[in-house]
Amino acid sequence: MENRALNQAIQVEGFYKAYPGNRKNGAIQAVNGVSFGVGEGEIFSLLGPNGAGKTTTLAMLAGLLRPDQGDARIHGHSIRRDPLGVKALLGVVPQEIALYEDLTARENLLFWGKMVGLRGAELRGRVDQALELIGLTSRQNERVGRYSGGMKRRVNIAAALLHHPRVILMDEPTVGIDPQSRRSILDGVVALKQQGMTVLYTTHYMEEAEELSDTIAIMDHGQIIACGTRAELIKIIGEQDRLRLTVNTEAETVSQAWRDVPGVIEVSAAQTPAAKTPLEDATLNLLVDDSNRVLPRLFESAAKLGVRITSIDIREPNLEAVFLHLTGRALRDP
Repeated sequence: MENRALNQAIQVEGFYKAYPGNRKNGAIQAVNGVSFGVGEGEIFSLLGPNGAGKTTTLAMLAGLLRPDQGDARIHGHSIRRDPLGVKALLGVVPQEIALYEDLTARENLLFWGKMVGLRGAELRGRVDQALELIGLTSRQNERVGRYSGGMKRRVNIAAALLHHPRVILMDEPTVGIDPQSRRSILDGVVALKQQGMTVLYTTHYMEEAEELSDTIAIMDHGQIIACGTRAELIKIIGEQDRLRLTVNTEAETVSQAWRDVPGVIEVSAAQTPAAKTPLEDATLNLLVDDSNRVLPRLFESAAKLGVRITSIDIREPNLEAVFLHLTGRALRDP
């Protein structure tokens, strides 16, 4: 896929990666022909559900996995022909916390700094800068084992920045953390861009991708199915409306009938916290071509089934609607 930026920091060309399967299923194709480019100084997000191939793609870029086919270049350095040159340019923030819990935050950063060749006053200065960036200067001498999950992730990010990489790969850095730490990390990503760094960010949170990204690539089943700015992706579904309707019955009772209503494009059951709706109620997401024309038809269809619509929410098109349109299911469905 082409990128608008003239100077590309990352160029991925035809990544393929399969994992061994079993006798029944055979090999599992985790990444299937992925290509994209990331402009220098850009925040580029890979957005998709768990299992889409995002982590495998980053692992191949970072040199942790070798692609079965394809190549990638980081500022012109091939991951196949010059892996050490690539690693010198990269900072990597993995999903899993890579810290020593018996050490303090400062001790962890000093250790990882030495691992990338920093020493003396330069190392101490880089650690000070990193601690300030993640907002943990005042707690730098506490053992990491006492930190919250969000604080640990912030130290993980700091470790990836010590050698001042030109490109940073961040794999789902906000999963399972508190809102305050999540906000801190998102603000930190924006700050990295303002400093001129290129960020490749993976997430299954639509809101993060919309907030952060210059460019978004939507991944599903190991492939990129759409790529562009938020506005460009929204244009895929044109002027269509997104409805969220709650009914006083199970989703299956009305979902098939509503798929047959003229003007309805997609229907999927929404995942709703039990505290917000009674157990016998269901919430459905619909993509329709014109809510003013389609809503009366939905009420008529529900009435014929003896179903009552208890709430209606008309929403502006977003990336969730794009994913639903392209795949036929909600972004966070299994």
